[in-house]
Amino acid sequence: MAASVTICDVGPRDGLQNEETTLDPAVRSELVNRLAATGMRKIEAVSFVNPERVPQMADAEEVVAGIERREGVVYAGLVLNQKGHERFAATGLDELHFTLGATETFNQRNANRSVDESVEELRRITSDKPVSASISASFGCPFEGRVEPATVLSLAERLVEAGAEEIVFADTIGVAVPRQVRELVSEAAHLGTRLGMHFHDTRDTAVANAYAALEAGVSAFESSVGGLGGCPFAPRATGNVATEDLVYLFHGEGLQTGIDLDALIGVAEWLEGILAHPLPGGVYRAGAFTPVSG
Repeated sequence: MAASVTICDVGPRDGLQNEETTLDPAVRSELVNRLAATGMRKIEAVSFVNPERVPQMADAEEVVAGIERREGVVYAGLVLNQKGHERFAATGLDELHFTLGATETFNQRNANRSVDESVEELRRITSDKPVSASISASFGCPFEGRVEPATVLSLAERLVEAGAEEIVFADTIGVAVPRQVRELVSEAAHLGTRLGMHFHDTRDTAVANAYAALEAGVSAFESSVGGLGGCPFAPRATGNVATEDLVYLFHGEGLQTGIDLDALIGVAEWLEGILAHPLPGGVYRAGAFTPVSG
């Protein structure tokens, strides 16, 4: 098990994109700034997608302009194609995130193209910034059902060949259990690249899955402040695992994250007020417990 882990908070992107309310760019910038102030090492700040399809992610450039860059923090942006990459490159963000689905139906719903076409989109992108590729629905698809590990691993190999330096396996609809996580991570070791995990807590298994991934050697995780989020293209896909819940777990296990848990809880409380509804995360509502979480 690693001595430290890196958490990327995807709340400003994957979290907010599933909200009915579209926040002003200045508020979204403030969320990124507040997260960075907690000691978060990586934040997925924006998404360069068509605002007609995801209006919550409109005005990404304005959001980036309002970010107060902190030394040691990696600010990432999500792209789906070359046009998105051009917008990303103009902002000077630190890391490019690319996503595609493990199944044809999911990828058509999410990116409006085939899986092969998405892989080719990544291949055409030439970036001088690190590239992390996420495979959505790695454990199950809302339209096609169970996804075989061999399918995911084959796609991961193609993404590495296309230029991805990190592969993130995403349980987009929250169907995975620890056994599946351990098996996929073990079989992905041959990729020879950094592996990350992205869990949704739809069936209350996300924290257990994160611990299984940790035991299997994964040290990079994506999560969302307050457990905010879901997927607008996946029916009944509820929130991401809450960042505070992972931090509580990791600190309790003696691992370093660099994150001030109490400060992070404060961000979740602030965001609850902005959105005017409770968030699904557990720790921000219950509070930390110092003898356990440090």
